[in-house]
Amino acid sequence: MLLFNFDGKPHPVSEGWQPAASRGSQHSPGRLQPLPRCSTHPPPLPAGTWRGGRSPEPAEPALRRLSHYLLAHYQKGTRPVRDWRTTTTVAIDLMVYAILSVDEKNQVLTTYIWYRQHWTDEFLTWDPAHFDNLTQISLPVESVWVPDILINEFVDVGKSPHVPYVYVGHHGEVKNLKPIQVMTACSLDIYNFPFDVQNCSLTFTSWLHHIHDINLSLWRQPELVKFDRSVFMNQGEWELLYVLSRFQEFSVKSSDSYAEMKFYVVIRRRPLFYTVSLLLPSIFLMVMDIVGFYLPPNSGERVSFKITLLLGYSVFLIIVSDTLPATAVGTPLIGIYFVVCMALLVISLTETILIVRLVHKQDLQPHVPDWVKRLLLERATVLLCIRDRKKFSRSRTQSSDISRQVENNDSTGKLNHSGCEDARECERAGGARSAPAFTGQVEGTLLMHGILREIAAIRQFLEKREEFRDVAHEWLQVGYVLDVLLFRAYLAAVLAYSITLGTLWSVWRDA
Repeated sequence: MLLFNFDGKPHPVSEGWQPAASRGSQHSPGRLQPLPRCSTHPPPLPAGTWRGGRSPEPAEPALRRLSHYLLAHYQKGTRPVRDWRTTTTVAIDLMVYAILSVDEKNQVLTTYIWYRQHWTDEFLTWDPAHFDNLTQISLPVESVWVPDILINEFVDVGKSPHVPYVYVGHHGEVKNLKPIQVMTACSLDIYNFPFDVQNCSLTFTSWLHHIHDINLSLWRQPELVKFDRSVFMNQGEWELLYVLSRFQEFSVKSSDSYAEMKFYVVIRRRPLFYTVSLLLPSIFLMVMDIVGFYLPPNSGERVSFKITLLLGYSVFLIIVSDTLPATAVGTPLIGIYFVVCMALLVISLTETILIVRLVHKQDLQPHVPDWVKRLLLERATVLLCIRDRKKFSRSRTQSSDISRQVENNDSTGKLNHSGCEDARECERAGGARSAPAFTGQVEGTLLMHGILREIAAIRQFLEKREEFRDVAHEWLQVGYVLDVLLFRAYLAAVLAYSITLGTLWSVWRDA
């Protein structure tokens, strides 16, 4: 820059000075002021400010910087400890969400659980002050080391949702939270169906690492795990009673020990549906069978009624056969109950057939033996407290009176129409009569003898029929007493069986 003097000659001015008047009116004119030294680089602009009309340049987020910092040199193929002698302790937790199905035939239990893991990764630590006070971050589960903890009872892979991230704390705490549909083998005991309680175990263990490398512990206290039903969906057939937890060491043939954490899931079946659909219809049919004993034993309606009940019960068993659990190990008690009820119906029908056989077709039967009369008509009536037992002895006296009356009729039947016992006496008494009158008298006598023979035949027939009636009445009395005896024995057997089953099921339900 050049300045001219008053004589018109230029005067050189050093760079960095300019007239004071150009910088403000507060300076005197003609004085030179120093200029700031030019820099080749412009001063830094704060983040988010505009430069030359271009978009702002934001700072890198703390999450990205921390993720890059943690995973830049991370190796997920090795156990995350700096000293190989350090044991990695994995704390696990389990919460049952739902009981999906119980397959008694294949002995498989399908549950839906919320599974949680917690361990310390010594290579995933940082100072929160360097990363905007960030204390937790979610990382892809494929990028970090995850313990190989499996369930020993697994029989099939369920449809579990995939959770792609794990939570990592700044001290290296890693939390792996995921829901799992578990299909496990379980020894199901169906003997107490439908009042059964099942105890199925879920054993978590490392498939490869022994206890010196990976150890297991419980995340929460056992009491909190036992009665935790906060997430359980309890509207299905099964209800969750409790979940027991136990730690143990496992070894095979004196090899290295492995850590195991067992969870015992105890569930109970709700029996209301099976009680209404299985037990009550069977009980109703048995009650109707007992009521059928009040039909008269000498009527044929009882046999047809019993056969109808037996056929109805057979159809009922065919319908409920698909509802009953079937296993190759054993049979549930309710199946035995149905079989015994069927046997009782068959016994009832057999007893009815026997009674009907006693009280029908008595013309082919002899008289009732005396020992049967003494045993059933005398002692059994007292034992069974039959109120009308007096009619049995009355009927026997009536039959003896009828027999004596028949003998008297036989003695009087031998008399003729004139009251003479011999025809010669009648002939001597009427010897004075004339011959024509005697001839008419003989003809009348022959006619009278014919009438008497017909009357004797009719009397013999009536006596025979009365004898058959006496025999039928005696067998009817025997059948009546025997029917009462068998009915009470049958009723006692049904009641004892019902009380036994009810007591057993009540004890199993409240256990």
